[in-house]
Amino acid sequence: MRSGKIGIRRERLCLLLAVLASLFLVSACRDRGAISYKVIYEMDRPAADETASPSEAANSRRYKIGVVPKVTDIAYFDVVKQGAQEAAWDLDVDLLYEGPSTADPDEQIEVIRGLMEKRVDVIAVSANDPKKLVPVLREAKEQGIRVITWDADTGPEAREFFVNMADPETLGRHLLDTLAWSMGEKGEFAVMTGQLSAANLNEWIDWIKVQREQFYPGMKLVEIVPNDDDPKKAYEGAVGLLKRYPGLDGIIGTSSVGPPAAAEAVREAKRAGEVRVVGLSTPELMRSYLHEGSAQAATLWSPKKLGYLTVVLARNMMLGMLPYDDQTIANVGNIRVHGDMIIMGEPLDFTKDNVDQYDF
Repeated sequence: MRSGKIGIRRERLCLLLAVLASLFLVSACRDRGAISYKVIYEMDRPAADETASPSEAANSRRYKIGVVPKVTDIAYFDVVKQGAQEAAWDLDVDLLYEGPSTADPDEQIEVIRGLMEKRVDVIAVSANDPKKLVPVLREAKEQGIRVITWDADTGPEAREFFVNMADPETLGRHLLDTLAWSMGEKGEFAVMTGQLSAANLNEWIDWIKVQREQFYPGMKLVEIVPNDDDPKKAYEGAVGLLKRYPGLDGIIGTSSVGPPAAAEAVREAKRAGEVRVVGLSTPELMRSYLHEGSAQAATLWSPKKLGYLTVVLARNMMLGMLPYDDQTIANVGNIRVHGDMIIMGEPLDFTKDNVDQYDF
């Protein structure tokens, strides 16, 4: 009997332990079941605010970048647009390439306001006026939009950094060198520029003047003629120069529409080789004039690379990656950084001997 009672007690104890164990397992499974479901769900579809690090969350965003040229529908900025589009495709960002129809600061301000309304993440602008654009760009910054400049700068308080094509001193001095070599370092010359308020153009002209004073006392600058980046105005300006200065020996164009307009005017006046033409423009615009001798040299960088670099640096900035000196940028090359100015590279010269090697 005693052994029977012990057996009953053991059965009751086992039953009690089984009940307690089952209650424990049910409770644990309820808790763990909820956690397990959540973990599996987040692995399949991670929530950026709970599982991703800030850098991972940033990488998963598709940024919207607004790029604003000085003016639309001229060859130089059309090629910049091609480069910007390629970078947007490569980096999977949305590109809004929008500019004014004329090189008018007020019209450019309206374009910027339109991009602000579209809630872009970055505005990258080639400024028509370094001062007029400051207030609207500061408004954009106050709204949380990042701002950079490229091609032509504003006041530094309006942007984070400036993407420059080439060192301004190097470029300005080099432009006068190319003209001086073709003029025999003596004679009268004029400068055809874009907007009189454009900071980059004015800086290049300042260095042209310095180079003349230091190295070419036999050369005389007779006039600086603006054309507002308008091909028709540029042509009219060149025709006017040839009439006002019958003894003119050379013309430097500091905006892309200037040199081809000057070369066309020289060709029509049958003064090819007598009036030398150099300056900043694309190989495509200058090819025929270089071959026939209406122009002697064109200088530029790759506008396509400039557009590509601008979009890359804008997107990197959104990821918390700022440019640094000697950084290698895919499809561009090594860049230089001087304070808050990024320099893409050195200028290239195009002559009748090498212009056919380039297709922009």
